Parts: sequence; C-alpha cells; structure tokens
Amino acid sequence: MTMKELQQEIVSNMKSWQQLENATIAITGQIMEKTENPIIRLIMEVIQRDSQMHYRVQEWIADSLESKTVSLIPEEIGEVWDMIERHVELEKKSVEIAEQTLASLKGKAMVVQEYLLNYLREDEKKHNDLLSSLDSIKIKMYPYG
Repeated sequence: MTMKELQQEIVSNMKSWQQLENATIAITGQIMEKTENPIIRLIMEVIQRDSQMHYRVQEWIADSLESKTVSLIPEEIGEVWDMIERHVELEKKSVEIAEQTLASLKGKAMVVQEYLLNYLREDEKKHNDLLSSLDSIKIKMYPYG
C-alpha cells in the first residue's frame, strides 16, 4: 500500500467513524428525551459530549491528511511546557482524590457514586496521558532536534 493509499484509507475510516459518532449523539439525545432519571441523563450527556469531541478529533485527523499541514516544532511545546507540567500535576492530584474517595466507599453500597467516581478517575488519567505524551510526539516528529 502506498502512502497516498494509506492516507485515503485513514480519511475514509475517519468519515465512517464520524457517522457512528453522529448516531451515538442522536441516540443519547433520544434517551435523554425519554427519561427523567438523573443518573441516566448524566451518563448520556457525558457520552454525547465525548462523541462530539471524538467527531472533532476524527475531522482533524482527516483534514490533516487531506489539506492541512501538521507541524509541531519543539519550540512550540517548549513555550508552554512548564504550564503543561503543572497541569499534569493537577491531573495527578485529581486522580489521587478520586482514589482516596473510592477507597472510603469500599463496602458502603454507594454503587452509583462509586460508578461515577471510577469514570472520573479514568478520565483524569486519560487527560494526564494526553498531556504527558506531547513530549514523545515532539521527539518522534523531530528525532534529531
């Protein structure tokens, strides 16, 4: 497979995936319209917003292969790296709070709260991973820089 064919396949996959995200957004909206239950509504809202962001990321990936030039020079990361490191520390503290809270809930039959705290903990970990990986992206884009 040539690089151009690979890029076209990725773009096609992103567009197909975007259709799935649109369906997810629609069905979460339908579920929210059908129920007054605050737990179900909250979960659907979270999924809907995540799907909206997934759609944007998929669009960016496709655009980057079709029309946009992608660059990330070390200086651009360097300009904000101190702030990114501070943000990583905030995310780590958020994970610690979630873990402490979850530990205090063990055996307390607070299953909904535990369920949502697990979600929050994993989301904070995901944020931490996204931020921490920026440096490795820079290194992979400019291995000799």
